[in-house]
Amino acid sequence: MINVQNFSLRIGARELVRNASFRIDKGMRIGLVGRNGAGKTTTMRLLAGESDHGAAEYEGTITSNGALGYLAQDTHVGNQSMTARERIISVRGIDQIIARIRKAEHEMASTVGARQQKAMERYVRLDQEFTAQGGWAANAEAAQIAHSLGLEDRVLEQTLDTLSGGQRRRVELARVLFSGADVLLLDEPTNHLDHDSILWLRDWIKTFPGGVMMISHDVKLLGETVNQVFYLDALRAEIDIYHLGWSAYLKQREEDERRRRKERANAVKKAEQLRVQGEKMRAKATKAVAAQQMLRRAEELLAQAGAEAVQEKVARLRFPDPSPSGRVPLTAEGLSKSYGSLEVFTGVDLAIDRGAKVVVLGLNGAGKTTLLRLLSGIEEPDMGEVIPGHGLKLGYYAQEHETLDDAASVRDNMAHAAPELDETHLRNILGQFLFSGDDVDKPVSVLSGGEKTRLALATLVVSGANVLLLDEPTNNLDPASREEILNALGSYEGAVVLVTHDPGAVLALHPDRVLLLPDADEDLWDDSYLDLVTLT
Repeated sequence: MINVQNFSLRIGARELVRNASFRIDKGMRIGLVGRNGAGKTTTMRLLAGESDHGAAEYEGTITSNGALGYLAQDTHVGNQSMTARERIISVRGIDQIIARIRKAEHEMASTVGARQQKAMERYVRLDQEFTAQGGWAANAEAAQIAHSLGLEDRVLEQTLDTLSGGQRRRVELARVLFSGADVLLLDEPTNHLDHDSILWLRDWIKTFPGGVMMISHDVKLLGETVNQVFYLDALRAEIDIYHLGWSAYLKQREEDERRRRKERANAVKKAEQLRVQGEKMRAKATKAVAAQQMLRRAEELLAQAGAEAVQEKVARLRFPDPSPSGRVPLTAEGLSKSYGSLEVFTGVDLAIDRGAKVVVLGLNGAGKTTLLRLLSGIEEPDMGEVIPGHGLKLGYYAQEHETLDDAASVRDNMAHAAPELDETHLRNILGQFLFSGDDVDKPVSVLSGGEKTRLALATLVVSGANVLLLDEPTNNLDPASREEILNALGSYEGAVVLVTHDPGAVLALHPDRVLLLPDADEDLWDDSYLDLVTLT
């Protein structure tokens, strides 16, 4: 379990959390919510005992007993040469025992005499150890969890470096669920999951006996699983704790906001009355002391009332006016791609007309992200070629933010994307995406998933791109920011190639074509394809 006392969190000059105390205990299913940039991911990272690259400063104590399972947003973890199956079962150390058993079996078969006898003794000892840790039943449990999350046996035998971002995400989630941890800390667990996997995860969380804290913008997941809500208020730098389910929390929070506004209005009114009375009395020498006391009391009331609540800012997003281009700005002919012995797709032909809106559909691992990486020039095809048309200007949004330099600051990333802009214009654009003051000097490595999404989209805005390649652009965004993205998609006049699990993004795009991978079948869009969006 996790016990937090007098926790305060600061990044640079910004105070994100002030003097919070709470517990994560058995049976608690907590939703940690708040706007993008409020400090949710940083808080969870610290609860998990992870370092935060020195950017976050916190006070207070975080103590835990029992095992913790932490699902981070970064999927590039662990030895990338391991298979997916090995990565999952390694969390309990089972992979090492299996490897030693296999070695003992080999020695038993290939040696004689004393060496064979030692190998047999070692095999018996390892088999007992393996059985004590759950043995083949645990191995089967890992496989069952993986299958429930949409990972087929074929995928489990692949090395991590050959998997798509969505597949790696599922592997890490399976690893955490299989870990047997007492407390699970899950940061956006439904990212890249299809509809059936999300339903299975909801049921799994509801029956999990330990404690769970999750960050999620999936309202249905929160509504069906959580029995407590921690609201991280970025404006007040406080964590409001509600021992309520999601629906009751929404009602209670609305009432609390209304009460706070009323209490502040009353305090301000009373303080003004005291101030006016004090000013009148101050002119009389006999009442100067009383006047000072009144004025001091008025100041105290205003301080207690706090600053007037302001509407939370939302990123103002508008994709750029596309640069002029030819009739067909982007063409691909005969694209094939394999990773080792794994063939992703072969013979993909694609022509992106000026202003075309194309949705790419396919199961996880079908090559959707790979196709966008080939079109963007980040990766080279094994066969075939990508042919830029007249005036082509590409803008690529990567699902794992590979286009951002983690070591560089927010400002430096923007300056690299638009070297022609001066400091004032850079800061203005970053301000539209809610990066202001000291935030622009933060290294990208410390940003939350939602903040990285906003920054990556900001670099697109200044690009003047006439073809946008968008890979899961609504992941990690709060509802208000997501709405801005969808509005921007609907009004963009250039061409778009979109990969998403979000039906709302597809509807906002108003696509005219659909590309089905891995077979590269192309068809005119109609709403019957909408059901496939959440299933792929």
